[in-house]
Amino acid sequence: MSGDIRPFRSVLYIPCSRERAIEKARTLAADALIFDLEDAVSPNEKDRARTNLIAALSHGEFRAGTKIVRINDLKTIWVEADIAAVNKMNIDAVLLPKVGSASDITTLASALARMPLWAMMETPLAILNAQQIASHSHLRGMVMGTNDLQKELRAKDLPARLALHTSLQLCILAARAHGKTIVDGVYNAFKNTEGLHTECVQGRDFGMDGKTLIHPAQIAVANEVFAPSADEIALALRHIEAHEAADAAGEGVAVVDDRIVESLHVATARSVLARAKVIAAMAAEDGQ
Repeated sequence: MSGDIRPFRSVLYIPCSRERAIEKARTLAADALIFDLEDAVSPNEKDRARTNLIAALSHGEFRAGTKIVRINDLKTIWVEADIAAVNKMNIDAVLLPKVGSASDITTLASALARMPLWAMMETPLAILNAQQIASHSHLRGMVMGTNDLQKELRAKDLPARLALHTSLQLCILAARAHGKTIVDGVYNAFKNTEGLHTECVQGRDFGMDGKTLIHPAQIAVANEVFAPSADEIALALRHIEAHEAADAAGEGVAVVDDRIVESLHVATARSVLARAKVIAAMAAEDGQ
């Protein structure tokens, strides 16, 4: 991975009670996997799911660049066993559900051996405390739990997720203020490619880094939408070229397509090119 740039365009949930799903995940082109011990696993399968995951992580690699485990929440009877298990796993982060405040992150951090943490943003209290949660030194990322959040808000399933806009944007503000990754909630109609594409575009345009997914068929759409497009790459190159030419000529202003290009546009352009370079390198490694 180039520098600190790590794409999170597609983040796929894997139910750990299903051994076949874990094995299939080894070859999937998702940027990250969330191995789920929580919502996707029924109470009577918790122990088996944990055992399945331990075995899978001990045998063979996964194509995804980031491996995250979602444990059960701190108030459950399963969390102690989850924590003991993840402390022995070769993973990149632990995702904590039902976060209410930064103190929940502190509690989990004290029980883990220097493991990076992610937080599910899926309760009204989490949204109201988004800034303090995002500021926690052990936190690396935030995941929008839009299904649970909509239920807790008693919100209607409105077009374009209108009832969730405030919550989404508050979390994006918090993540950006503290330099944390943030990925959007799932799109439930996994066979509706057009609907998924529309929601991915909305999340991208809001400022999300990527989208959580519930089915492998959704990966390609998320990877495409959250990657810099050919047009964006071309414009980034033109912005940099114009700005450098203006500097060389001693001119204070560069113009591209009748628009002023300032240093902030150049910084954005360099970020676009850096992300595109990393994604291209990943595709080359996979032989795509």
